[in-house]
Amino acid sequence: MKLILLTKEYEKQLKEMITEWKIDQELNHTNHSPWAIFKNDCNDFDYYLENLDCKEFNENMVPTTTYFLYDENRDKLIGAANIRHKLNQKLLATGGHIGDGIRPSERKKGYGTLIIKLALEKCKELGIDRVLITCNSDNIGSKKAIIKNGGVLENIVDEDGVPCERYWIQL
Repeated sequence: MKLILLTKEYEKQLKEMITEWKIDQELNHTNHSPWAIFKNDCNDFDYYLENLDCKEFNENMVPTTTYFLYDENRDKLIGAANIRHKLNQKLLATGGHIGDGIRPSERKKGYGTLIIKLALEKCKELGIDRVLITCNSDNIGSKKAIIKNGGVLENIVDEDGVPCERYWIQL
């Protein structure tokens, strides 16, 4: 297992993962985390690749890099982590440095903990030494994965009527 940057080589695997995820979202009303992998249509793959990450920094946008958890043995994308290089006010309140998710068929297998661990290594490479990760209070899996990676709860804030837990990890 490793984090990879998306290339044309993984187009088929991405489309399979996104399709599975979208079906789960429709059936079970699960969330869209990380949002970065859902913001564009993966069927226009060249556009998708070109617009996956953000290079800008302003009050609404921050520079990001999106990595995918890749299982080399199965040639399968397991999940994704979107790393925000800097935080604006909204991300400092409820978004954090890392947005991550595991595709539905691979959940509850420890991959959430692994993807955060690997994303934290990427954060360190980017010079981020104190990482904020948030999750909804009812997301037990994310909460456990964050804590297993050293997350310390700072507080719980309201995000549009939903309790959002804010954890800091010192690298």
